[in-house]
Amino acid sequence: MSLAQVSPQIKLEYDTFGDPKNPALLLIMGYGAQMVAWHDDLCKKFADRDLFVVRFDNRDCGLSTKLDGVKVDVDAVIRAALLDEPMPTVPYTLSDMANDAFGLLDHLNIKSAHVLGASMGGMIAQVMAIENSSRVRSLISVMSMSGEPEIGQATPEAMTALLSVPPSDRAGYIEHSVVYQAFASKKYRSDEISKTNAARDFDRSFYPQGAPRQLAAIYAAGRRTEQLQALKTPTLVIHGRDDTLLTPIAGTRTAELIPGARLILIDDMGHDLPKPIWSQFVDNVAEFVSTH
Repeated sequence: MSLAQVSPQIKLEYDTFGDPKNPALLLIMGYGAQMVAWHDDLCKKFADRDLFVVRFDNRDCGLSTKLDGVKVDVDAVIRAALLDEPMPTVPYTLSDMANDAFGLLDHLNIKSAHVLGASMGGMIAQVMAIENSSRVRSLISVMSMSGEPEIGQATPEAMTALLSVPPSDRAGYIEHSVVYQAFASKKYRSDEISKTNAARDFDRSFYPQGAPRQLAAIYAAGRRTEQLQALKTPTLVIHGRDDTLLTPIAGTRTAELIPGARLILIDDMGHDLPKPIWSQFVDNVAEFVSTH
């Protein structure tokens, strides 16, 4: 793993899989999630399909730059987004996070990449395609949405789980992790997997302070409706039928907005990527990007 200086203020932790001579696949993880949520074995599956895989920690997460002490009024930001009121100032935007990703591509001398983002990562990927389409060979938006807050709203149970405050001690954090199964695959959810992943994440970087700033960036981004309708980037939209955090209509709506987008709804996938669906997931993505 390595650190890349992607702007004067931001360094991103990243690593790669596969041959740099192959087409690049940039993986962008979601809200509060570290790059290791793209499991090593999943990344290797993509590399085995002749792709050069790049994954990284978003700012305010993992081992990338953290904006310690920077305050944000998340409630005010969410209220403004839901009521279409003037948006308060936020520490950074999805555009800033998209520029982080472009900076990483620059660091790696990659002119253009297939960009695959999950959840918030899908939103960042969409912004990359909107703002600098020449560098996005294809867009793969996974379990994500269009920025329309009324579309695909979470169930109360899923939202409560997402916003729950984890304990700061290791044992408590690991035990708490099972609450996130509220929006995971119904068939493949597992206490053991949740706790194993939580132990990995806690030991690598426990930093809940970054989550409010990332959440503010999501809501402050606003609607991408018109920008997505004007998009000419080849697009694949993937969503799980079990997703209760961003319900399947969020994916359907995204695909409807983007001209020519292909939509795939996957059975037994929630707001997660359980191992039993990896082969199907990789096949769908690899076959799509091979045509672009």
